[in-house]
Amino acid sequence: MSTAFRAEDRPVRISVQIAPQHLPIAALRDAAVHAEDLGVDMVMNWDHFYPLSGDPDGLHFEAWTQLAQWAEATERVELGPLVNCNSYRNPNLQADMARTVDHISGGRFVFGTGSGWAQRDYDEYGYPFGTVGSRLDALAHDLPIVRDRWTRLNPQPVRRIPILIGGAGERKTLRLVAEHADIWHSFVAPEALGQKLDVLQRHAEEVGRDVAEIEIGNELRGADDAKAEALFDAGVRLFTVGVTGPDLDWASVERWLRWRDAKNA
Repeated sequence: MSTAFRAEDRPVRISVQIAPQHLPIAALRDAAVHAEDLGVDMVMNWDHFYPLSGDPDGLHFEAWTQLAQWAEATERVELGPLVNCNSYRNPNLQADMARTVDHISGGRFVFGTGSGWAQRDYDEYGYPFGTVGSRLDALAHDLPIVRDRWTRLNPQPVRRIPILIGGAGERKTLRLVAEHADIWHSFVAPEALGQKLDVLQRHAEEVGRDVAEIEIGNELRGADDAKAEALFDAGVRLFTVGVTGPDLDWASVERWLRWRDAKNA
């Protein structure tokens, strides 16, 4: 791990991504409350319009309105989308929605965002799918608009809303991370993470940013202790565990919370 990231200065945190699929809305609310009661640091959903696993036409809810439910139901955890699809709402609207959820939560919202990828969402809801490059270019165009709108809303957000950017492309995505993100989330394997962090550090130097400001996040779904330790050694400090309906399994969440507590002791 590059010393520039100074990950040793950050505690390990556990985020739970509760998939908004295959469960009624009340059960999703209860899941967020239960995650908070277990002691997680953050609860997140995803921004899609159809299930990503199981019955492709099963129960599913829209991300942002569901986040407002969680904001009202919880008291301590941070919350946000993992991740918002920039294509589905214009940037000024995204900013206003984020500000509103931030106020409902009392200043606990994290603006997780990305360029989008699920073509069925686009096709079914009438959005132009474009290309990977065009969607990333749109995200680059829109993020400054989001940030500017936050300064002009009345009232403004409760806090300076943290920005989480998901993705791993070295030329465009990591440049956006360097320019805008407080948190970088990816699914990059431990053995490849060093290369990505070197690229991110170079981008940060080019834009005059201290790369130590960026928290590194990754995924624990299906991971064993060896992978978790390798990610930790590479500089990851925000670890995401996924749970999904119809039968929520909290055993892995509880396991990784014990691991977090041991690492932070």
